[in-house]
Amino acid sequence: MVNQNHYDLLIIGAGPIGMACAIEAQKANLNYIIVEKGALVNSLFNYPVFMTFFSTSQRLEIGGVPFVTINPKPNRNEAVEYYRRVAEKFDLKINLFERVNQVNKKDDGLFEISTSKTSYTAKNVVVATGFYDVPLLMNVPGEDLPKVTHYYKDPHLYAFQNVVVVGANNSGVDAALETYRKGANVTMVVRSGELGPNVKYWVRPDIQNRIKEGEVKALFNSELVAIRENEVDIKTPEGIQTIANDFVIAMTGYQPDFSMLRKFGIELPESLCPAYNEETMETNVKGLYLAGVVCGGLDTHKLFIENSRVHAEMIVKHIAG
Repeated sequence: MVNQNHYDLLIIGAGPIGMACAIEAQKANLNYIIVEKGALVNSLFNYPVFMTFFSTSQRLEIGGVPFVTINPKPNRNEAVEYYRRVAEKFDLKINLFERVNQVNKKDDGLFEISTSKTSYTAKNVVVATGFYDVPLLMNVPGEDLPKVTHYYKDPHLYAFQNVVVVGANNSGVDAALETYRKGANVTMVVRSGELGPNVKYWVRPDIQNRIKEGEVKALFNSELVAIRENEVDIKTPEGIQTIANDFVIAMTGYQPDFSMLRKFGIELPESLCPAYNEETMETNVKGLYLAGVVCGGLDTHKLFIENSRVHAEMIVKHIAG
């Protein structure tokens, strides 16, 4: 009896890089499946609604499908639609809203994959899960209150509210500007003495001017130390400041799910950069590959869609070869 759930390649993650791996597998006539715990391009779906990419549309393309936009830089909504159309064009085999719980390599060399819905066997597995699932916590009292979020989505929620934004990189600056423009009273809490060095060049003058005019308050060399229902404590060079607060948007960054990688048998040294062959993307577990941002460990600013698309070709070439 033929096992209907057996594949040459099982891909974990239906983001742009996971999709690129599926397209390459399709070209090589490999029997494949993508398993994704959420929606198609789930990380992009959870980006802020009005986010604009740093990259041009050409650098976000996969599968040779043109990404057409009249804007100099595409936005989140355009990207979500583009990748959906790519999935349609190639008729990609994707199982959505199905979480992979475990990947075990059996004695016969095949992988056994258990999910929230079923189980599979596969000759090869690609982990293309990105880094957006595990936020870097502040570890301060009150961080678990409902008014605290590590995922900023839509500024309308914060209209006319006292909002603290933690962080001064792109996500923090975007959240501060957008909520300010919806009428929020915004205070930025910045650990360093200046805005992040990688803030988008067309956004930097805007936030600098808002801070200069006092329209957005910014506390530099400061950190949030306590959160309560109606106020927060901020440690500043001048001492502790207590201010009224309705919401905290903690844009403190994210990291790959290291516990999942360890569970799959992937070696993680002290640097937390996973062990893999840079020419083939194969990990220390034969037949188990990494693709995309997950390869970077804690250095999540090293890899992007544009410079990790090539991982798909490298992996499939190694499998097929």
